[in-house]
Amino acid sequence: MILPANARTSLAVSTAIFLAAAAPSRAAEHDGQHDFDFNFGTWKTHVSRLVHPLADSKTWTEYDGTSVVRTVWNGRASLFELDVQGPAGHIEGVGLRLYNPQSHQWNLNWTNSSVGMLDGAMIGEFKDGRGLFYSAENFEGRNILVRNGFSDITPDSSRFEQAFSADGGKTWETNWIMTQTRQK
Repeated sequence: MILPANARTSLAVSTAIFLAAAAPSRAAEHDGQHDFDFNFGTWKTHVSRLVHPLADSKTWTEYDGTSVVRTVWNGRASLFELDVQGPAGHIEGVGLRLYNPQSHQWNLNWTNSSVGMLDGAMIGEFKDGRGLFYSAENFEGRNILVRNGFSDITPDSSRFEQAFSADGGKTWETNWIMTQTRQK
């Protein structure tokens, strides 16, 4: 399902309301405000990026560099800085992660140095050692769903994947894979 242009905001608001309404039963089980604590520090970072997402492309490009994650507000927020280089160029990015104590969920915001403004917030949470975050966005004139996932979390490593869906979430195409290894 391709969403009409004016449905992006409605979908984002509906998703946030749905997720917030479900949060109270989970709040007693798991607060969530320290779910990103695993990520604080300096990391050796490898990124694999699909060159042409949602175009039946199989061409990937690789980047290597570092990422630094700093805690803010005693873990209820964090600032993520990415600096990687590869054959396709240099990527400098900043992520701002904010914990919502009412919904017990996280809002993830991202920008890179070539854009200079934050994307719309992705909303989600961690469950069973995996963090999943969703948003509705416009990509090359198409309204799509975006999913970000954190997995394989250990004290010294983690994995992040981004995927796009152009059919309302029925199928997903991974287009960004980032692995981090803690620098000692």
